[in-house]
Amino acid sequence: MLRLPKFELCTPTSLAEAVALLAESPDAMIVAGGTDLVPNMKHELFTPSRVVSLAQVRELRGICRNADGSLAIGAMTSLAEVAASELVRAQAPALAQACSLIAGPQLRTMGTLGGNVLLDTRCQWYNQTYFWRQALGFCMKKDGEVCHVVKGGKNCVAAASNDSAPTLMTLGATLEFASPRGRRAIAIDDFWVADGIFNKKVERDEVLVSIQVPKAPAGHRGAYGKLRDRGSIDFPLLGVAVRLDLDAQGAVEHADVVVTALAAQPKRITKLDAILRGQRPGTPEFEAAVAEAAALAHKQCKPLPNIPGDADYRRDMVPVYVKRTLLAASRGEGPVHHV
Repeated sequence: MLRLPKFELCTPTSLAEAVALLAESPDAMIVAGGTDLVPNMKHELFTPSRVVSLAQVRELRGICRNADGSLAIGAMTSLAEVAASELVRAQAPALAQACSLIAGPQLRTMGTLGGNVLLDTRCQWYNQTYFWRQALGFCMKKDGEVCHVVKGGKNCVAAASNDSAPTLMTLGATLEFASPRGRRAIAIDDFWVADGIFNKKVERDEVLVSIQVPKAPAGHRGAYGKLRDRGSIDFPLLGVAVRLDLDAQGAVEHADVVVTALAAQPKRITKLDAILRGQRPGTPEFEAAVAEAAALAHKQCKPLPNIPGDADYRRDMVPVYVKRTLLAASRGEGPVHHV
């Protein structure tokens, strides 16, 4: 049996109190739903002396539409609530779909959108028990200096595995944080760094308050595709978020595809918008453009053996899932996954 290390649990009831508790302890950590932090603590990947629970901070929960038509989603809003929200489904369908595919029903009820956005990177050499990692000599992400994925590698390549992140990137979302220094906002596109040890631009004493999703145009369509070993529970072997905005004539005005679970940060497929722009879904020309976009994604994506699953197979699935997810978005369908 894996046991939790000793720690002080704090349960603030306001955001200000939570921020103050974090500032008081140099190694304090936040727990939201606990679906990721608790097992990581049992594996001794994190051993904070203080854990600050946000479960009682009501101001961090809920989904609402702002005056400008954008959505504000509290960081402590459960994944199940985001997936079921009619507001999210109508304005950000890819986000609702992605949240519906995270883990299983029980974990989606406990897990939060903010927790998924801030999910720690994952690696098959890192997400193991202390005993297992010790026998291997540890790795550069925790307690060691060697990368077991890239022999002789100098940078950690643990993978970003948060399903919500690529969808929020296609939606142009903004993250709002609070800290002892006040509040700040950062575009999610600017939030990531290519470092598997810690791939986010966030300070230890900052609390994610909300996720702001801009109003989508009338012709917006989105979908999310997820490859995983089993149809439930598993983290993605590949995640594909698609955005298509259609003009008044039904042609593609803007297209965006972001993939995740391949590297330390989500990756946008570049030059894809030019391929799809002007194409009308349902036509042979659109089908041909989708095939070209899928081939482009295959060329740009090179998975590493950083998570379970054959890296060559995962790369072969990139064009398959990009094509399927683009077609699903064009038809207003999704999500794309195997059952």
